[in-house]
Amino acid sequence: MPRPVIIDIAHALGREEARRRLKGGFGRIRDQLGVGTIAFQERWEGERLHFSAGALGQSVAGRVDVMERSVRIELDLPWPLAALAESLQRRVRNAGLLLLEEK
Repeated sequence: MPRPVIIDIAHALGREEARRRLKGGFGRIRDQLGVGTIAFQERWEGERLHFSAGALGQSVAGRVDVMERSVRIELDLPWPLAALAESLQRRVRNAGLLLLEEK
């Protein structure tokens, strides 16, 4: 059973701008990871992004909910990667903050 990791990130961009930035950010991630041995997929359903990535027999799936003043990221980590949950949570939060910071 996967271990869920939940990350909430507040923003002041509004839903549409936050979605636009996240869509662009995931596009860059897909372009970087989608080659070689890593498979990356994403699918938007309204304001929710479903994504998955897999490599070396492990896969990570998750969802991103874009709201007016926050973004909620849920990652489903397989047990072999659960030991990295805290580190991964910090990295995802920092990457999300960079995408959603006001410029």
